[in-house]
Amino acid sequence: MKKLSTKIWGIITLFLVLTILFMYVLTDYLYEQLYVEDTQTSLIEVGEKLRTQYQGGKVTDDFIAEVENFNAYSNFDVFAVRNPRELSACVPFEIDYDALIGPEERQQLLQGESVTNIGYEQRFERQIISVILPLTDQNRLEGILYMYYPLAKISELANQEALFLICCAILFSCVLGFFVYKGIRHIMQPLNELQHAVEQMSDGDYKARVPVSTKDEIGKLSEAFNEMAAAIEHEDEAQKNFLATVSHELRTPISYVKGYSEAISQNFIGEKEKQEAMKVIAREANRMEQLTNELLELARTSNEQQIELYPIVLAETVREVIHLLNSKATNKKIHITTMLEEQIIVLGNEEKLKQIVINVIENAIHYSNEGSNVSILTKITKGNAVLEIADTGIGIPANDLPHITERFYRVNKARSRADGGSGLGLAIVEKLVKMHKGNLTITSEVGIGTTVCVTIPLMEE
Repeated sequence: MKKLSTKIWGIITLFLVLTILFMYVLTDYLYEQLYVEDTQTSLIEVGEKLRTQYQGGKVTDDFIAEVENFNAYSNFDVFAVRNPRELSACVPFEIDYDALIGPEERQQLLQGESVTNIGYEQRFERQIISVILPLTDQNRLEGILYMYYPLAKISELANQEALFLICCAILFSCVLGFFVYKGIRHIMQPLNELQHAVEQMSDGDYKARVPVSTKDEIGKLSEAFNEMAAAIEHEDEAQKNFLATVSHELRTPISYVKGYSEAISQNFIGEKEKQEAMKVIAREANRMEQLTNELLELARTSNEQQIELYPIVLAETVREVIHLLNSKATNKKIHITTMLEEQIIVLGNEEKLKQIVINVIENAIHYSNEGSNVSILTKITKGNAVLEIADTGIGIPANDLPHITERFYRVNKARSRADGGSGLGLAIVEKLVKMHKGNLTITSEVGIGTTVCVTIPLMEE
């Protein structure tokens, strides 16, 4: 697998190669379009001016001498001849006369047009550009003006500055390479740190974090990683605490069941104590069953993201729950009073909604004193249905109130279950209320009582 830095270097190298190719093509284009064409234009312009000195008729010696005198101060070599074969005495290289002026070229000259040729000449070791202009009289070709000029090479055009340009290019490449290296290293450093942190997390070190030094995409990625790592660490700690608490919660009833079972099987206790031991075994078995059911329900609600919601008459659901729990309230001589609005219809899941009401009312009955009162009220507030369950029980201290919905949290820190449940009831209630897109609020005062308020959206008409 290629590293990201390798890919970046590859892209930079590709761009450099493309730049060099582009500059080569551009230089060749400029050489052809600017230098060669400009030379050709200059040759034709000079030839046209000299041709204006020709008066027609035979090409005179005076005109030929005048053209030769022009060579003394001209950059171009210009010759006037009556016959192309006379050029052999003028130019320092061999000329193929048949190729120089063929039938097509002769027709161009008779029409007054110039003929341009570009070819390599071994003697000069470079390209030669030549221009032929006609000297005509009454559609007769009396002679020609022949001009040529050795074209300079591209390297010769920049010969003086070539060494300087090469040095500057090398220096620029070194400086560019240095800054590119520093830039890539600066970009890759947080990514390398992020990779190292990921490897630490994969090895089980959830405390690994990445320093955030920028506000760009990599910085945001590092922040997102740190948030994810913190969430994973918190979840890992919660899971460890959860497993430790579950182990402790199950260990106590299992110890009771195991101890009393062994004592009964080995006849270590008498008949009177045996009946009491059987009651303890049954009680602890019921506790384990209740704890297991609540753990399964908590796991189920944690995994469920959405539930099916449909119209439910809230008052009917509350009455059904009261009927189920009436015996518990009667055994404790607790009186339940209700003020229910019949027209309240909510969007909910009947099974889940009943579980919410059961858990809250059971807590109210459990933590209320004998002969006290539990009041249940439903009302509409700001477009939401409100279920309010208030007791006059022992209450919850202010320090414990923010943690009351945490899993296995108990106000009584003692491990005895004589005055407390599993600590999962309100945690389940909170998750179920959130699944109904509602809110759960709990207010309480020690010695006065507790009020649980469940808010659920009404069904829209």
